[in-house]
Amino acid sequence: MMWSTELSSYFSQLKCPDIPLQYGCMNPYLQAETMEVVNAFLHKYYQDSGERTLLFGINPGRFGSGITGISFTDPIRLKEVLQISHDFQMRPELSSEFIYEAIEAYGGPEVFFRSFFISAVYPLGFLHNGKNINYYELNGWKEFIIEPIVAEMEKMLELPVNRERCICIGKGENYKFLTRLNEQYGWFERVEVLPHPRWILQYRRKQKEHFLEEYVRVLGS
Repeated sequence: MMWSTELSSYFSQLKCPDIPLQYGCMNPYLQAETMEVVNAFLHKYYQDSGERTLLFGINPGRFGSGITGISFTDPIRLKEVLQISHDFQMRPELSSEFIYEAIEAYGGPEVFFRSFFISAVYPLGFLHNGKNINYYELNGWKEFIIEPIVAEMEKMLELPVNRERCICIGKGENYKFLTRLNEQYGWFERVEVLPHPRWILQYRRKQKEHFLEEYVRVLGS
């Protein structure tokens, strides 16, 4: 089972869930240019069937994977770090900035992506009044989003995934919810957790080196 082939099919079939009308849903995989760079990324780093550990963010941001289709990857990191050409606007995203510093500290993209795949608890992003909103901030979200989350998680687990652990990116509601779901469904033996990159750079930037060390330590454990 080749990661690149399976993930390309997976992204291509993603559809927005039924959500209240006041919210929007981002599905970048409907765009031909997004799928072009996603497939280039998968061909470059996931052309194998090796086991990988999953990292789960919350859901895509509109300036990162909401454009590129690659988790925590803004157009700048896509072109300058991953060397994948595109015509997206070169706008930065804070989370992407930190994640790629952590990837570099771990050994660089080739080393990192050989052992890990970054996804999200829900793989599509949500908007409210033109701004990002997390899945757990949608009014009444447990009534309509848990079933799609479980369904997408089950599809991800058809890949050659490390079932001993996953890593949650974000120590707040995302971690609490993923932990509860994992207790219910038994997907992984344990859920480890790392602080969210946006929180680090917004509120703890002076301690960035400390958090980079934490990322490398947890990734390598």
